[in-house]
Amino acid sequence: MLQQDSNDDTEDVALFDAEEETTNRPKKSKIRHPVASFFHLFFRVSAIIVYLLCELFSSSFIACMVTIILLLSCDFWAVKNVTGRLMVGLRWWNHIDEDGKSHWVFESRKASSQESKTVSEAESRIFWLGLIACPVLWVVFAFSALFSFRVKWLIVVEIQRCRGPVFAI
Repeated sequence: MLQQDSNDDTEDVALFDAEEETTNRPKKSKIRHPVASFFHLFFRVSAIIVYLLCELFSSSFIACMVTIILLLSCDFWAVKNVTGRLMVGLRWWNHIDEDGKSHWVFESRKASSQESKTVSEAESRIFWLGLIACPVLWVVFAFSALFSFRVKWLIVVEIQRCRGPVFAI
């Protein structure tokens, strides 16, 4: 399972025994991890729906903001720990060297002959479209809040924009 590339000091590791899964399970659909695909979009879309409909169901701005932040926190965790690995083969972690400096290590699955077995094109498309389309919507919401002088909702949108670095600490 561990292979060392002569030009790179990173190693390829099979995630969750993906090779064994492909040989034992017959292909029924193009989406190999439907639960991961669902939750990859669920938390993002739920946060957007709560943002859009929150004032209709609740008069408490704090409850709406906390709900949105919790949904986006769950989305961050799911993308970092589950959907990124299963759907497109991404890994990342924080490494502290001997000097005490923190380094973020980012890796992706190497292109190989086994890639067609372990990465579904449909899942890859779902992952990247969800990762790009939702932040674009949040930018639209930011301009909408800015031009309608809804400062408190602009703060919610800015928290969403900054959630990566804030929750990575």
